[in-house]
Amino acid sequence: MEVRRPVAELGARAYAIQLLSDARIPFLVGGAYAFAHYTGIYRDTKDLDLFLRQDDADRALKVLAAKGWSTKHNVHGWLHKAFWDDFLVDLIFASGNGITVVDDGWFEHAVRARLLGCVCSVPAAEEIFWSKAFVLERERFDGHELAHLLLKAGRTFDWQRLLARFDRYWEVLLAHLMFFRFAYPADRDIVPERVMRALLSRANGSVAEGNWDVRLCRGRLLSQVGYQVDIDEWGYEDGRAWDEAERRREREEEAVPAASGSYGAH
Repeated sequence: MEVRRPVAELGARAYAIQLLSDARIPFLVGGAYAFAHYTGIYRDTKDLDLFLRQDDADRALKVLAAKGWSTKHNVHGWLHKAFWDDFLVDLIFASGNGITVVDDGWFEHAVRARLLGCVCSVPAAEEIFWSKAFVLERERFDGHELAHLLLKAGRTFDWQRLLARFDRYWEVLLAHLMFFRFAYPADRDIVPERVMRALLSRANGSVAEGNWDVRLCRGRLLSQVGYQVDIDEWGYEDGRAWDEAERRREREEEAVPAASGSYGAH
């Protein structure tokens, strides 16, 4: 059954977009609105999702607060919330697992759109696919949205960029592509053959490699609650904490050459 949101709620969403646009704060309209832009599938949504770099999200929260919005800062460590009466806007700057951080690339490849009567931008389809791919909770699984997004927009995907986004999480991408092949066997060629062969080759290589030396459960990158028992009771090391440490180490290594160049050789 179709759900129609009150005019006041839609007005609050448009008001938030206008306020941030007037303040020249870069943001992207995501969630159901961006999904509809690419697929034509409109679904009800209880809030407006705006994607921003973290510094811009901090600024946006102050702008909305100054205009009478109630605000909550740094909820769960990856978003802010703003309320106009009971109407909610989420200011999202990362994901719950810390992987899909909103960075400059989101804006470099953004697409212009007209939503809620406002001219704004939505994330590129690749960023939407990347961010939704890790949502595999019991009460929330976005697999069907990924399949529909791939069906409707996949022929325009920048596959090299998407592969780079997934990087060491390539198995998650391969899993979703296999679901797509199952759901749409007559549309398999939407995913280039070279992409499938490259990922399947990596999968074959991982079979030959065998088990990792570290007894990790990386499931908490997909469902934080669903895999908690593995950490609490079954003796697995928390793959989420391990992954955060790896990403921190990589950032530190990237910073070393720049630092070394600044001081020269001594």
